[in-house]
Amino acid sequence: MLAHNISLDAKSISRLSKKGLSLKTLKDQLEHELELSLELWRAQGLNVVKHQGSYYFDTAFTPIEEAEFCIVDIETNGSKIEKHQIIELAAVKVKNGIIIDRFESLVHTKEINPHITEITHISVEDTRDAPDLTTVLKAFKLFLDDAVFVAHDVKFDYMFISQSLEKIGLEPLLNRSLCSLALAERTIVSYRYALSYLNDALHLNPNAQHHRAMSDVLTTYGLFLLSLKNLPDDIKTVEDLINFSKEAKRLKRPKFDPLQKEDKDN
Repeated sequence: MLAHNISLDAKSISRLSKKGLSLKTLKDQLEHELELSLELWRAQGLNVVKHQGSYYFDTAFTPIEEAEFCIVDIETNGSKIEKHQIIELAAVKVKNGIIIDRFESLVHTKEINPHITEITHISVEDTRDAPDLTTVLKAFKLFLDDAVFVAHDVKFDYMFISQSLEKIGLEPLLNRSLCSLALAERTIVSYRYALSYLNDALHLNPNAQHHRAMSDVLTTYGLFLLSLKNLPDDIKTVEDLINFSKEAKRLKRPKFDPLQKEDKDN
């Protein structure tokens, strides 16, 4: 998703996160002058910095405990960006394991499929007095700033929000992103990795109301903290963490569902 919007090839993006990218390689792929490109990226939540003659994501040098992570969840009235929209958006900003800020809003809509209402318990009437999509997205963009975007199965939330920003005439997101599901697969042994299952197994959020945005955000927050606690000692920076979540070997899953055994025992 980043490769499409940043106008750089996948190899260059990988080098920005790890070994650094030369000025020539960077400039050869830019649509604009270097300084303008860096400024445009910054406005879209991405910081690229020069270090010892090469260019890197600034997160390549940011210790995990000093970074701001924005854990996000959305509810939508369907999965297709062309005809559906966000109906609820929630997020928390996390730094050094502590929630430092919160964002939560319903979004005004004229249509919610009964099936969606059944899952989320959000009706059209609930959104009647809520702000419109443009208002909510502009406020969220300011809240997100340049934090690392974290979500469970991050691609859907990231792309839906990014494309929704484009629909209202704003630039897409370029923030670095982290998938809490992929990270959990490498730090926590579980039979399944759906958020509701992990909450049942690990008791992450005692007040969980699955498929409500802030509830799922707080469950993901608990999962994120547990994953960070289980990281190998050599994972120090944000880019170490992102690369680990994509490249490290997944942990072996149990052959049998331990929760089913608990049910039988009870």
